[in-house]
Amino acid sequence: MQTEILGIIATFVLTLVIAIPLGSYIAKVFAGQRVWTNFLHPFENITYRFSGINPAAQMDWKQHLKAMLTINALWLIYGFFVLMYQGHLPLNPDGNPGMSPHLAFNTIISFVVNCNLQHYSGESGLTYLTQQFIIMFLHFVSAATGIAIAISFFKAFKEKTTTKLGNFWQHFTLAITRVLLPIAAIIAIVLAFNGVPASYGAKDQIIGLQGDSLTVSRGPAAAMVAIKHLGTNGGGWFGANSAHPLENPSYFTNMVEAISQMLIPIAMIVAFGIFIGRRKLAWTIFGVMTIGFLLLLLPTLQSELGGNPKIEQLGVTQHTGAMEGKEVRFGPAATAYWSTITTVVSTGSVNGMHDSTMPLTGLYQLLAMMVNAFYGGCGVGLLNYFIYLIIAVFIAGLMVGRTPEFLGHKLEAREVKIAALVTLISPLFIMCGTALAAYTFTAHGNATWETPPSAWLNNPSFHGFSEMLYEVTSSNANNGSGFEGLGDNNMFWNVMTGVILLFGRFIPIIGPLAIAGLLAKKKYIPESAGTLQIDTKTFALMTLAIIVVLNALSYFPALALGPIAEYFTMIK
Repeated sequence: MQTEILGIIATFVLTLVIAIPLGSYIAKVFAGQRVWTNFLHPFENITYRFSGINPAAQMDWKQHLKAMLTINALWLIYGFFVLMYQGHLPLNPDGNPGMSPHLAFNTIISFVVNCNLQHYSGESGLTYLTQQFIIMFLHFVSAATGIAIAISFFKAFKEKTTTKLGNFWQHFTLAITRVLLPIAAIIAIVLAFNGVPASYGAKDQIIGLQGDSLTVSRGPAAAMVAIKHLGTNGGGWFGANSAHPLENPSYFTNMVEAISQMLIPIAMIVAFGIFIGRRKLAWTIFGVMTIGFLLLLLPTLQSELGGNPKIEQLGVTQHTGAMEGKEVRFGPAATAYWSTITTVVSTGSVNGMHDSTMPLTGLYQLLAMMVNAFYGGCGVGLLNYFIYLIIAVFIAGLMVGRTPEFLGHKLEAREVKIAALVTLISPLFIMCGTALAAYTFTAHGNATWETPPSAWLNNPSFHGFSEMLYEVTSSNANNGSGFEGLGDNNMFWNVMTGVILLFGRFIPIIGPLAIAGLLAKKKYIPESAGTLQIDTKTFALMTLAIIVVLNALSYFPALALGPIAEYFTMIK
């Protein structure tokens, strides 16, 4: 037990040791300073010339959003048709068929928006061509999209007054060439040398320990596993994701994958402080996020290491904790740590089955996705946190009787309305989506659909409700993990979650960048003795309180019907 705890402490410490200098490097890259990857500049220039892009052309926030939405729409159309017709395309040694239109609709949206919700099984649902040229391609570009928008956000606060937020296409290109590709290549090599497949061979036949013949899928998995974690994507090569012994063979690879998915979210916080010259503010933000992270991690560890009370009532000793749904390679502590980081940073990959975790662990996983701002996704975590920050500044301004200001810019009605709208959108989609699913399940359970609603749930009662709540929450948070007792590969879930995925991705990007752009062009007001300081411990605690109160008011009733009710039925 002590060794397991030391393992997750070492994993987190190593993450910080790597992420902090990475943040400094990212800040230098996008500030145009000299870095070791400058040798890539000629290749980037070729890309710009070939694409007809002038990287020196400045864009305002509206132009950034137009460019981002345009290219994402192109990926959606391209990927949708390739997924439907993959069975007729090359690099398909296992003969996997094309997807149905509603599954292709869900899948392409899911990967474009960096969610990677998988309503199919990786090794049988996709071909090598679509795994690499659709899924892995989107792993890179969806992560780069988040980073590019975050850098535009940084630039809004670098100058005192400006409408020039850099060039989206330059930010996007640098995010791939200078950040994602080099680091992903290193991770992929480490994984390949430690047992993750990296070949184009078809399925292989092996003889198991009991003498039976097994068919095992292979493929160029190492490269995809590397970028799926680095880009907080999470979509696995194999259906079991990183619980699969070929996708995550050992405790060492488990540490590598856990570290890699936290690197960029933490590094972007450091980069923000360096880029705008407000390091103390960045560390204050990091402190709030880390407190929130620990408030989720520590009770999760307690829940999983404490074992299952129902099993305890049978007189079964649980020295290692609750082992249902866990891989013995990792144990409950490493699985609990993974379940926390994968939901706070919106990766969504799993090294154990979330559906089998204890009820309170499911509660903390849901809360992590509902908040969606404790480190958050690749590049967009800061944007989500910024909304809470704006609301905290507004409330603090009202409390002291001053016009709210953020980094020298007056916060007025328009910005607050946008922040309020973004804040309300998440609970609206989560509550309405779950309510619609619950109503359909109860009122139309025997509908003559391809998959009747009565067949959706493998688990009845409170846990079944949690499965539906988790699926909608994961979609809205662009996370992609799931309580897999839910039968989700049908038209209802594919279409509903697909729509939620789109809004859950782009509204939290459009809103913060619009606020930043509006603030940036306002007249700069120098700090004075009466200026509200947003990099103090007091304001940090207030921001944390705002996050807790807003989410408690929004989600407590739904959580009470799901994991909380399940917990009390388990301990009675």
